[in-house]
Amino acid sequence: MFLPVIIAGGSGSRLWPLSRALNPKQFLPLADSRYSMLQATINRLSGLDIPDPLVICNEDHRFLAAEQLRQLGLDKTKIILEPVGRNTAPAVALAALQATSNGADPVLLVLAADHLIQDTPTFQKCMDAALPLADSGQLVTFGIVPTHAETGYGYIEKGDKLSSGFTVSRFVEKPDLPTAERYLASGDYLWNSGMFMFQASRYLQELDRLAPEILAACRAALAGSQEDMHFVRVERSAFEECPEDSIDYAVMEKTADAVVVPLEAGWNDIGSWSALWDVSEKDSNGNVFKGDVLSDKTINSYIHADSRMVATVGVENLVVVETKDAVLVVNKDKVQDVKKIVDQLKACNRTEYLNHREVYRPWGKYDSVDQGERYQVKRITVKPGAKLSVQMHHHRAEHWIVVSGTARVTVGEKTYLVGENESTYIPLGQVHSLHNPGVIPLELIEVQSGSYLGEDDIVRFEDQYGRA
Repeated sequence: MFLPVIIAGGSGSRLWPLSRALNPKQFLPLADSRYSMLQATINRLSGLDIPDPLVICNEDHRFLAAEQLRQLGLDKTKIILEPVGRNTAPAVALAALQATSNGADPVLLVLAADHLIQDTPTFQKCMDAALPLADSGQLVTFGIVPTHAETGYGYIEKGDKLSSGFTVSRFVEKPDLPTAERYLASGDYLWNSGMFMFQASRYLQELDRLAPEILAACRAALAGSQEDMHFVRVERSAFEECPEDSIDYAVMEKTADAVVVPLEAGWNDIGSWSALWDVSEKDSNGNVFKGDVLSDKTINSYIHADSRMVATVGVENLVVVETKDAVLVVNKDKVQDVKKIVDQLKACNRTEYLNHREVYRPWGKYDSVDQGERYQVKRITVKPGAKLSVQMHHHRAEHWIVVSGTARVTVGEKTYLVGENESTYIPLGQVHSLHNPGVIPLELIEVQSGSYLGEDDIVRFEDQYGRA
């Protein structure tokens, strides 16, 4: 038996504009119309005799992760929150320390939340085959059997044959094309998947020997952690002092106990739009269409329409992705450069890299329908039973018009109900809150007016989601 550790960090900037910093690809249903990539990673373990997973994510993504776990019936799954990103070696150190905090010493299966694996039975058999190696003290990594000469992945050279794998001869950085072709022809190399299995104590021992400053910082961060519901909030200042490094560089490339188990189960890291096109079902012209798409003489293209109809005529080898606030058009051969657009957005201090027009919150969501110099209009949806924080604003007043459902509104000392086709007014500086007491979603239109309309103009006095 092993404990799954699912790393749900990362920004997925090459899949912009669907993937944003506050709603990255691991929380999106990219390869599966029903489940996000995080949920698909958890579902891949279904049927195995294992405990609930331990999830690690950025603090900014905590409610996304919690809601998606709740949808799978994993309401009490612990989620370790990283206040800042420090790569995989510290993330897994936190998981190993948490897993051993009660005296246990489980074998950890470390998975990325944003990988696609199409053959679940083969994947599970491979995990079972790797378990005896991890039980014996080896540090196992999983190497993907290559299907072509890929220059976008690191490689692992196989060493001596073991019962269900090989010793690791060496790790190799991403090669150029001629080198990748040689690797493929030799049959001695596997793609580095970034998935691992090892006993928690063995990982901590090797980390202490090879990168002791990482382990020390993680021990201090976890020692000062606080538990809030099922969130484990590590101490920020200690974790900020932690060096940033991957498991590969910090441990796997230096340890004498690294072994690799080959995996051939339809793996893909969905690292770009062309990778998503590769794994998606195509029509007779080699196209992948998502949403309301019309086309004529369109070939080998990926077209995604999120909020409106998209039409293409006479194009080939393109990726077109439409969202409510952005449209991307890129040649499939240049999709790795999408990150450069994200860098430009950051440099210009634009918000389109950060979040979508439609933003999810633990209580529901809001869609910024329109805005001007001194006003903003939002469509707000509040889940049944959910409540926004008790709050006030220094620079704006708000009008609320209920479209459907019933709102329980508190303004100052007064609490009252607002029904469909009714409205209420929240003056500037007034303490207020909003609650959906009903059994159906509450939908309302919010009109903000004032000198400053930023999301940081919120003073929270009380919040059931720990944001006060």
